[in-house]
Amino acid sequence: MASNQPSPSGKPNSARSKARRRALDILFEAEQREVSAMSALTARREKAGQIINPYSVDLVEGVTAMAESIDEFLQTYSQGWTLERMPAVDRIILRIGTWELLYNDDVPDGVAVSEAVELAKVLSTDESPQFVNGLLGRLQQIKPTLLA
Repeated sequence: MASNQPSPSGKPNSARSKARRRALDILFEAEQREVSAMSALTARREKAGQIINPYSVDLVEGVTAMAESIDEFLQTYSQGWTLERMPAVDRIILRIGTWELLYNDDVPDGVAVSEAVELAKVLSTDESPQFVNGLLGRLQQIKPTLLA
């Protein structure tokens, strides 16, 4: 997709939206290759000298640093879905969305949820956007108790 083209939903691609997509790619690659996310990030930088948006780096580092609590929240509130049973792309979208929702005060809660839903619309199954919206919406509702 060209950088100045709208996404399939018709929404423009912001720099942060692109950064989320790149972070998702890096986290997905790390999981598939069974390497650390930071190793995958370093490999991307070294291979072809890719310039990685600073926000992509923030996302990868944030999701990695908070992985244990993020996965615990997702596991607890996903209602019948284990992390292992979720499609890998959904799991990673949810991790990014949860990190933005709970640990990044620069991103409004509604934006964190809607951006995650948008990624699910573009990259996953027909059911995924509703699942991502429902789970992140639940975390948003109980955010004060999660961070207490």
